[in-house]
Amino acid sequence: MLADKAYDADRLREFIQDQGATPNIPPKSNRKWKPCFSKRLYRERNLIERFFSKLKHFRRVATRYDKLAANFLAMVQLASMRLWLRAYESTA
Repeated sequence: MLADKAYDADRLREFIQDQGATPNIPPKSNRKWKPCFSKRLYRERNLIERFFSKLKHFRRVATRYDKLAANFLAMVQLASMRLWLRAYESTA
């Protein structure tokens, strides 16, 4: 589980581990015991945050006009495909 420094608490780390996941949270600077943390995994978290930011630029997704979950999921998928196509479109 990837999270921000704001979520660096012993009880939260224990809860994540009890659920069967491994917490990857950067330790706060004032922490006496620094748990291990993968910077490489944390950098990849930024890609996901940027994707959700771009996804929210689609008005229909950001305001959730659709009442049914299936319709909302379809719109999210269409918006995701459009973002993917825009990123990989040919420059030739």
